[in-house]
Amino acid sequence: MVLLAAAVCTKVGKAIVSRQFVEMSKSRIEGLLAAFPKLMSTGKQHTFVETESVRYVYQPLEKLYMLLITTKASNILEDLETLRLFSRVIPEYCRVMEESEIIDNAFQLIFAFDEIVALGYRENVNLAQIRTFTEMDSHEEKVFQAVRQTQEREAKENMRKKAKELQQKRTDAARRGVTPGFGGGFGSSSVGSVPSPVVGDSSYEPATTPIMQYIAPSKPMGPSKAMKLGSKGKDIDSFVDQLKSEGQEVLTNHLSKTSAAITKITTPAINKEGVHMRIEEKISLSAGRDGGLQNMEVLGIIMLQISDEHCNRIRVKIDNKDNKGVQLQTHPNIDKKLFQSESIISLKNPAKPFPLNTDIGVLKWRFQTQDEAFMPLSINCWPSQTGSGCDVNIEYTLEQEQLELSDVVVIIPLPAGSGNPVVTEYDGQYSHDKSRAKLEWQIPVVDKSNKSGSMEFSIGGGSADDFFPVSVSFVSKKSYCDLLIDDVIEQDSTESVRYSTDIAFYVDKYEVV
Repeated sequence: MVLLAAAVCTKVGKAIVSRQFVEMSKSRIEGLLAAFPKLMSTGKQHTFVETESVRYVYQPLEKLYMLLITTKASNILEDLETLRLFSRVIPEYCRVMEESEIIDNAFQLIFAFDEIVALGYRENVNLAQIRTFTEMDSHEEKVFQAVRQTQEREAKENMRKKAKELQQKRTDAARRGVTPGFGGGFGSSSVGSVPSPVVGDSSYEPATTPIMQYIAPSKPMGPSKAMKLGSKGKDIDSFVDQLKSEGQEVLTNHLSKTSAAITKITTPAINKEGVHMRIEEKISLSAGRDGGLQNMEVLGIIMLQISDEHCNRIRVKIDNKDNKGVQLQTHPNIDKKLFQSESIISLKNPAKPFPLNTDIGVLKWRFQTQDEAFMPLSINCWPSQTGSGCDVNIEYTLEQEQLELSDVVVIIPLPAGSGNPVVTEYDGQYSHDKSRAKLEWQIPVVDKSNKSGSMEFSIGGGSADDFFPVSVSFVSKKSYCDLLIDDVIEQDSTESVRYSTDIAFYVDKYEVV
């Protein structure tokens, strides 16, 4: 078949979205679409009409038409099959078949059309593959959002603890009859406290003047001249100010007044020393829906950052507890023989110091396998077709008990146009993304005390293929390959140097196909 164009148009032939797969002028496609309604005859059930040069294959979509324009020499059966796939793609991005909804999702529809047809010829793809190809999810963004949510939860928890402590102090002070004030904890009189009467002084009278109170500096009246881009920045600023008032350390980007700025909240758990090392691992995994591991790869790196100039000549001892057969590779400037014999990272030239305030990758490793025993988390998804739709049972199992996975999200695709799923049993929590036809199953923590969990739901319509690929995301503060920092010592002595570490194990791609 040779497909000339695919379009969503109105009953009168007005183009809403049109994608041409061969070179064609705008006036030509508009003329073809305008002529289409005039060719249709009432009372007939045909799904195609022909002219001397082209064939129109169409399907009604409520008040609209899904229309394909092909050559007369194309196979009508293939045309109808392609039309059905195009018609199934539309509900993937549009909740209702209205002109405004089609226009709002025009770019997503065009991208999906391009996955179905290339240069006029049908590609061998199904709906699940189109959905995967057009997602374009950013795993880095997911990792950042997961870490950000974890940090915010920890910050809020610390804030609640601080509030409880302050409330307890006020309660204790009230029991002792002391009015709490600023600076009262150092033994001096507090601002706002009343002086005690002098014994034996009959002239003492209670003070009639009001108690002094702390008054915040008043803000200038009138409209602010600062640029305002919305209320979201205000919410972030108020949250940060609240943390500051409770004594939390907050680092903010000075560009936070713009909508593109990001506010980073550091938790007290991570205190960077003069020598800081970040152990970062990311996993790419593809498993079969019927069991078995197709491919798994873990890439890791140790990033060294030195901010103290007195610690730029150091050696790092690595505690390698790996028993999986990880392939290690040191930086070219690192003494490779010393690392192989003693697991110590040191520069080839001992007189040459490490650069300051720069992230340096000193050690990389790679682990690749097809043995499912090494999977961190296994996913078992069982769709079963019934008379009214499908029943789906899905469960997770932690295979590596030494790991602790946080913010685990299992994303199950749903059949297009099948309505809302009915979830009967589940661990954790879930949410339904109607616009993208996905069910997101969230488990806050998966560890050896919470090794497995399950979810069961039913949905109208669909087949087993519509619930794949199942994708998974998570983050962890424990290393998968068990490569840790044992000690940091000075280059010319055995004296230890203070250091800090940060471990991040996250998902680059994790799918059950």
